[in-house]
Amino acid sequence: MQDETKLATLGRDSEGHHGVVNIPVYRASTILQPSLKALKETYAARERDEQVVSYGRIGTPLTYAFENAVAELEGGYRAMGFPSGAAACSGALLAVLKAGDHLLMVDTTYGPTRTFCDTVLKRFGVETTYYDPTIGTAVAELFRPNTAAIFTESPGSLTFEVQDIPAIAEIAHKRGAKVLIDNTWGTPLYFKSFQHGVDLSIHSATKYIVGHSDAQLGIVIATKECWPELRDSTRAIGTAAGPDEVYLGLRGLRTMAVRLERHMKSGIDIAEWLRGRDEVAAVYHPALPQDPGHTLWKRDFLGACGLFSFELNKNFNETQVAAFVDHLELFGIGYSWGGFESLVTVAMPHRLRTANPWVDRGPLLRLHIGLEAVEDLRADLKAGFERLNKAG
Repeated sequence: MQDETKLATLGRDSEGHHGVVNIPVYRASTILQPSLKALKETYAARERDEQVVSYGRIGTPLTYAFENAVAELEGGYRAMGFPSGAAACSGALLAVLKAGDHLLMVDTTYGPTRTFCDTVLKRFGVETTYYDPTIGTAVAELFRPNTAAIFTESPGSLTFEVQDIPAIAEIAHKRGAKVLIDNTWGTPLYFKSFQHGVDLSIHSATKYIVGHSDAQLGIVIATKECWPELRDSTRAIGTAAGPDEVYLGLRGLRTMAVRLERHMKSGIDIAEWLRGRDEVAAVYHPALPQDPGHTLWKRDFLGACGLFSFELNKNFNETQVAAFVDHLELFGIGYSWGGFESLVTVAMPHRLRTANPWVDRGPLLRLHIGLEAVEDLRADLKAGFERLNKAG
């Protein structure tokens, strides 16, 4: 069955819901049982890891449907929903780390994940070493006897370095370490994590899975080996995704393939156009043949989303950048991405990086290319460049 068909069919149970096409929202906490015997049998089934409905936080027909659909789409064993992408990153790390462990964390990681490492994990006695995403197999030299996990994000969500995930996974597994990936950019459609050796795949489902900028949601998919750790740790903490958000995530899956195809096509179109602008020093988009990560992207990925960045020449100042950004009509100024709308932010990786410092560079703008007509987006950016030059 092709992925597009899976997206239209997974997680549906019309026979169990009076013929309703989409599983209704279950806003549930207490689940009543008809007898003590039934209560005992339900909890015994839960101990056997069956997907029974025993308590709202543990799972409902809707949450199980969403988790199973995403897990099957990406090729994992089971999945756990979280209330946000940041919670999913933190939850995955807590599932595989304990006091005294050492973590290898990619230097381009999502900001809140870095904060979690530098605060909560540090307080709990886990030491984090940040590594250059382009280090390749030399990352082997950073492993220690107590290295329990290596966290990847490919490509990085500000400067879009692509990592050699299969090589990293081979090195990590030889040393008994787990491999985690923030796969939000690749999505379950365009990067099949478990075919490349990943143990836990993390998504901010807020982005392309929901797809409409109206819900916060996260999900972590696990291998069969890692599933008990993820399940038990998450349930012990009490983390659970909200029912309305899960509904929007499952609904978003239905159209993700057609949306992503449009995001990808328009994104590449705009990225190629930007390469021809005199004001632009570099475009960071792995799908472009000129990108340093293109060879790895072409080998491992099945597509690209609409998120990339471009660097302006160093002679442009903050006033000129503001003239460009502030008056764009179709690009909203805002964080997050993956919705139907186009967005722009001024990225500042120099404030975060330690292993591969981002220095002596021009202003960096990150674009999310939405579902608007690409001709209109290009015209909006062209007008922005005109303002940029006039402001100088």
